[in-house]
This record gives sequence, structure tokens and C-alpha cells, in this order.
Amino acid sequence: MATGTTGKLPISEQAEQNKEQLNSKLGVGVTFDVAQHEFNIGQKKIFLYYINGFADNALVTQILRDLNNLQEQDMQSNVYEKLYHQYIPFFQLATVKLIDEFIDKLLVGQVGLIIDGESKAIIMDAKTYPGRQPEEPDTERVVRGAHDGFTETLVINTALTRRRIRDERLRFEVLQIGSRSKTDVAIAYLDQVANPRLIETIKDKLKSVQIDGVPMAEKTVEEFILGHSLNPFPLVRYTERPDVAAIHLLEGHVLVYVDTSPSVMITPTTYFHHVQHAEEYRQRPVVGAYLRWVRFFGILASIFLLPLWLLLAQNPHYIPEALDFIGIKKMGKVPLVAQFLFAEVGLDLMRMAAIHTPTPLATAMGLIAAILIGEVAINVGLFSPEVILYLAIAAIGTFATPSYELSLANRLVRIFLVIMVGLFSVPGFVVGIFLVLLTLALTRSLDTPYLWPLIPFDGKALKGILVRLAVPIGNSKRPAIVKSRNPYRE
Repeated sequence: MATGTTGKLPISEQAEQNKEQLNSKLGVGVTFDVAQHEFNIGQKKIFLYYINGFADNALVTQILRDLNNLQEQDMQSNVYEKLYHQYIPFFQLATVKLIDEFIDKLLVGQVGLIIDGESKAIIMDAKTYPGRQPEEPDTERVVRGAHDGFTETLVINTALTRRRIRDERLRFEVLQIGSRSKTDVAIAYLDQVANPRLIETIKDKLKSVQIDGVPMAEKTVEEFILGHSLNPFPLVRYTERPDVAAIHLLEGHVLVYVDTSPSVMITPTTYFHHVQHAEEYRQRPVVGAYLRWVRFFGILASIFLLPLWLLLAQNPHYIPEALDFIGIKKMGKVPLVAQFLFAEVGLDLMRMAAIHTPTPLATAMGLIAAILIGEVAINVGLFSPEVILYLAIAAIGTFATPSYELSLANRLVRIFLVIMVGLFSVPGFVVGIFLVLLTLALTRSLDTPYLWPLIPFDGKALKGILVRLAVPIGNSKRPAIVKSRNPYRE
């Protein structure tokens, strides 16, 4: 569940009593990475606690050196105040008065000092998390523009965002999720811009989480915020790009950052949020519009090409004479519907194999899959050549979809339509499309219509989606769907 200070045991003035409590709870002497260092300053006994791998070794060493240089006369009275305000050469200090609060701070990487004769402890935020550099995310690459990306460290991610929005109204509210993992989750928004009702809704859902931990990070948090259903379409958008996160904050969206995850959750979102890419805004408006339409074509092809071709192959009398080349020329030994389903499963197997194959071997694996398996399958009559051709085109459209989550949902829709066509021919195709559109029309993401601005219709907003407008022309107002407190971007 969402946790803060869960215990009520106060820090005692008896340092040995505190040591006994902390060593028992933290497993000092059992777990190797929790360290406790004991030393004296004059007649005062001090215990220092830290986690190996989290604490900044150079900083802790410097602090210990300075404390050990203190003379006994310096520590005759007001020991806590002198350490806090004078002798500890560090600016990120805090005071805690509860044992469990001390432990919570320690477990996120901070360093704690217990002082004999004092009923409060000093916490130093001297943590340094292991992590990678802000590299460009593989799934959101651009030719022009910034090439930095979010990492698994929450503080770095918030800093990358704030670097792009230097506004004093930018807020990052932190909660902790999981009674054992105590994962930091930050809600990001622009004060006086974002919808306060949406902010409170997300905060209330996070505070009501009842679970011991969220090791799968943002995906687990999403399921607690949005609930669960059989609907495959993504109800939030993920991004690993700080510039994409920043533009959505400026539009009035609320973002959710989860520590240990490089993916930031954007809320609320519609279907059309998942079909736009940062590359479109890194080119001239005309070029960006062209790229957007090519991407739209790829997405439509990934959904409708296979079921439509199957429908025409089953009903050759529907094919115009000018297009008679699209029919099947050589029937395989397996029914067409089964060929498509086998090919879809095979494509997913190759995709998963490529992910799990070491990089030096991935190219060889791709050549084996594309040349040997595909060619042999056609020669032995398992697949028709046209099945491989159209599946390859649909796969290209799938990989051209900007949102990975949407591409997976579209793949399930494609398989559903293929099955409907295979079972019921033309009526199956029509009913299948109707059911998909009905599902999209009834879907809502945090009380936001999923097909906006198509349903409900908003002509001006729809124009901005279909055509990449120049920023001075098409971005003077924030999207109406976010219900921003300030609709004008100024």
C-alpha cells in the first residue's frame, strides 16, 4: 500500500537501545550490505548507518574525517545542534524522530547518524544510485533532435524534465507504493494548468494501492490506476523521451514517474496520441505531415491488409479485372486462414527470438528466419508466396507504429479480423470491423473518450492530428480533452 511513516516507535536518548532496535530490524551482521559504524566524539557515542552501494563513499569518508577531528570541548553541550548546523559539511540534512522513519530513509540510500543522549537522528541525503547514462531510447529514435532519454533513476528523470520546463509551477509530488518495496512514484504536472480533478483522481488511486511491492514498476502502477479488462488497447501512453514528456506537461497532461523505470506514463490519452512521433516535429511542417501520413498508411496496412486480402482470395469475383494480380496464384496444402495464423505465430516467435538473442547473433538469426524458413516453407507447400508477402507488409506497418503497446493491440485486432473473415467471409469482415470500432468508441481513459477528436467530433483538433501544422498556427490552445485550467498556451 502507499506508505509514509508506518511505525510509532520513537528514537530513544539511549543510543544502545536504538542500536538494538535498528540492528534487529535491518539485519545488521546478517545481510552484508547494511553497514553500521560506531565511533566516539569526546564522551559522545555515535552510530552511523548506511547501505553499501547507495552511499557516496567519498562524501561519507569526508564527513567521518571531519567528525573525528572534533575535540571533546567542542561537544560539551547542544551536540545535535552543533553537528546539524556547524560540523557536518553537507547541505542536504534532515531530522527524524521515529525508528521506522529512520529505516525508511536509510533504505532509499540515505545515511543516518544516531547520537547518544539525543531523541532525534540526523539524516544525510548522500545517496548515489547505480544506473546508466541518459541514452536515446531504442523505440523512440529520431534523426534530428535530442538524443537523451530517461533512465531507471527517478531523480535523473525529473531533472531531465525540469531542464526543459524551467517553470516554478512545475510540481513533482512523491508517494511510496508497496509495503515492502516502498517504490517512489512521482506525479508530475503544471500547477494552474493541469486539471486538479485528474490530479486528485490519480493521487487517490495511488494512495489506495494495497500490495507488497511493484518490481514491474510502471505497468503494475498503471493497472492499479486504470483497473483491468480484456480491452487490448493502451489507455496510457509511455515515453522514454524527456522532450515528449515536457510537451505533454505543457499541454496540461498529468505524468507519472516510477523509480526503477525509464518509461514515463502520460495521462489522459486517446487513440491518436499513440500514432504521433517526435520525428514529425523535428522536420518542416510539410515533411512532418508526409511522414505522419506514411505512418498512418503503415498502421492501417498492419490492421486491414491481411483480412482484406483473405476476403478477396476467398471471393475472387469481388476482385476488379485491373487488380486480378492480387489473387492467389498457387494454393498451399494448408487452408489460407491456418496459413495466416501459423505465420502470425511464427512472426511473434521470431520477434521474441530476436529480443532474447545476443546482439552478435541477431543478424544471423534474422537471415535464417527470413531465407531458410520462409523459402523452405513456400517450396514444400506449407505457405503460399502471397501469404508471406502480405504478412511482411503488415509486419512493416506494425513496426512503423510509434507506440509499441498500440502495435501489439493492432496485431490482436488483425488476428481477430482474419478469424472472422475465415469463418464468415464478408459478413464476418463487416461485423468484425463494427465490433472493433464499437470497442474503441466505448473505451475511456480516466473518463476521457478514447476516439476524441473523432468521437465526440472536434474538427479543429482532428485537423491538427491529420495534418502536422506549424507550431505558431496550431498550438495556441491546449487540447480541450485535458480540461486544462488555462486553455491558452502563453
